[in-house]
Amino acid sequence: MAIADEQGLAALTMRSLADALGVKPMSLYHHVAGKEAILDGIVDMVFAEMELPVPGGDWRAELSRRARSARAVLRRHPWAVPLLESRATPGPANLRHHEAVLATLRAAGFSVPMTAHAYALLDAFVYGFAVQEAALPFDASTAPEVTEAIAAQLSPADYPHMVELAVEHVMQPGYDFGEEFEYGLGVILDALAASLPGA
Repeated sequence: MAIADEQGLAALTMRSLADALGVKPMSLYHHVAGKEAILDGIVDMVFAEMELPVPGGDWRAELSRRARSARAVLRRHPWAVPLLESRATPGPANLRHHEAVLATLRAAGFSVPMTAHAYALLDAFVYGFAVQEAALPFDASTAPEVTEAIAAQLSPADYPHMVELAVEHVMQPGYDFGEEFEYGLGVILDALAASLPGA
């Protein structure tokens, strides 16, 4: 995980891991079957860092906490997003995580099909936001300056709405792209709440 965090997932090889551990690459095979097993393990470590929702509690609060935690973990490990749902041999933390989310949705009263829809929607939002956030050319402290430089290259006649958004929103004091996460999460949870029986 440290190699992937510092150098990216492509840098994680049997050789780089052996070098980091100060051993010969072949000695790793006494502990793991190969790179796929290592990927399974680090994905499980990522899931272990995410807070689990508690089934039977306030489902909105539990899934909000889980979504915020997942976002924070993925900010620490941006290489993990494409791997999270890709493992054919999920580890115990991965399985506990999925079971807790499913149990929370079912305890809230969602049908099995709606549970599948809700889980897919929430993860698409959280994972997609993590990818977008990691790719931005600025953070909260540099957004106005970077946006101003980009906007200076745009003709207001050709791109009036882009210039408007930059000047009237992104370049304003206190702008933080991260606030879009809370807004989007709220919209999704509102829509899911409206789909519950008796809503």
